[in-house]
This record gives sequence, C-alpha cells and structure tokens, in this order.
Amino acid sequence: MTDIFNQAKKAVGEAALAYIQSGMKVGLGTGSTTRYFIDALGRSKLDIHGLATSKESELLAKKWGIPLLDPETADTLDITIDGADEIDGKWRLIKGGGGALLREKITASISKEAIYIVDESKVKKHLGSHPLPIEVLRWGKEGTRKILTELGFKGDFRPGFITDNGNVIYDITFDSPIEDPELLDHKLNQVPGVLATGLFFNLASKVLVGDKNGHVKTL
Repeated sequence: MTDIFNQAKKAVGEAALAYIQSGMKVGLGTGSTTRYFIDALGRSKLDIHGLATSKESELLAKKWGIPLLDPETADTLDITIDGADEIDGKWRLIKGGGGALLREKITASISKEAIYIVDESKVKKHLGSHPLPIEVLRWGKEGTRKILTELGFKGDFRPGFITDNGNVIYDITFDSPIEDPELLDHKLNQVPGVLATGLFFNLASKVLVGDKNGHVKTL
C-alpha cells in the first residue's frame, strides 16, 4: 500500500536542505523521510562531509558521491538532519524504527544543531502509541529480556533484526501514553544489557513538519 504521507516526507526532507551550507559537517539520519533529504543533498552538489548513522544512509550518500567522515574520529558536527517515529509538544522523541537509534543519538549529541523532519502523523500529544525501541547487547540478551519482563515491560525482540552495531532491538509496547518519559528512560538505562533507548530529550533545535499536501511548517 502506498504511503499517503510520501508527499509530506518528500516535502519536509527537501525543505531541510535550506539549513545546509557548503563547508558543513552534516549528520545523516536514517529512515524513509531522511532518504528524501539525502537525495536532495546529493542533487545540490553542496561541498559538505557527512556522517552516516547507518549502512543504509552510507550507501545512499556514496551513491550521490557525498564524502563521508570517519565515525571513529568524528567528534563535532555542524548539524544533523534526522527523522522520528513520534514527537510531542516538548520536542521529546521516540526514534529507532529503523534500528539506528544508538548511532543517531551519538550523532545528534555531537552536533551544534539537530533538525528533526517528520510528517504530520508523527506529531503526538503524548508519546507511547509507537513502540519504544531499545538497543540491547546481543550477548546475554535473554537475561536482559528476563529483567525487562520482571520490571513489567511488555515487548519482544524484533524478529531477525540485527543492528549495524551487531546488537538486537527490543520493542516495548504500551497500553497507555507514557506519563513520564524521562523517568522511563532512566529506569531502562539501569538494566544491564540496554545500550540505548529510543527516547531522545533536549537534542532538537528545530522540528519541521510536512503535511500530505506538501506544505511544511515549523513545530
């Protein structure tokens, strides 16, 4: 089935190009909306260097001839452009639908600016209707699952999915909106084997929202 929000994703992905200037070091997020941004960046021929957050984004950047930074030495970026699975009015996000949350969190954290691009379906009053991905160390993952279950978390490992870091993704589902995302994030980060959660706080400097008519606004 064709995604009815493809026009929104394309519009907001291309709109993000306006924030890029030659000479910048740019974090390249992962996902269906970010792909439109990378395509626009490639067509622009701007003189930038990118830091890809996934093999998928790396391949797309290479297709366009975008030079890439070494992730082992990159420590500062001018800007990151990335998508989100959900975002609320406080610019708290759920990310990780594409499984690149750990790299995406690192990339946003070393960026002077992080712009998140979403279609209007991703804007929510409360987080939690989308599953919350967490990256879990593959070694000992069943032990981590046991602890998560004992703590009352519902969910399961994403079938057959291995992250680009060689780990697994555990998707937590909720029966009601998340009341305190910051407290939830703290609890999850105390669980041995949890490497990163898909909850992102205090990282967004701007949020662009596209609608199905191809219009873009700032949240």
